[in-house]
Amino acid sequence: MAKKKAFALRINEEMLKAIEKWASDEFRSTNGQIEWMLMQYLKENNRQPKPKPDKTDKSDS
Repeated sequence: MAKKKAFALRINEEMLKAIEKWASDEFRSTNGQIEWMLMQYLKENNRQPKPKPDKTDKSDS
């Protein structure tokens, strides 16, 4: 699983309320909803992060 980094986000109160409502409708946390929204936008614009190689894969043995 990717390492997560915390950071402060300033957001319009009405926008946050709308995201909180959407998150509740989708049974997600507000943070999870924002992460999901950002990833969807990255995918739509072909800018999603590249997966890192799994260091625990020992298939060469």
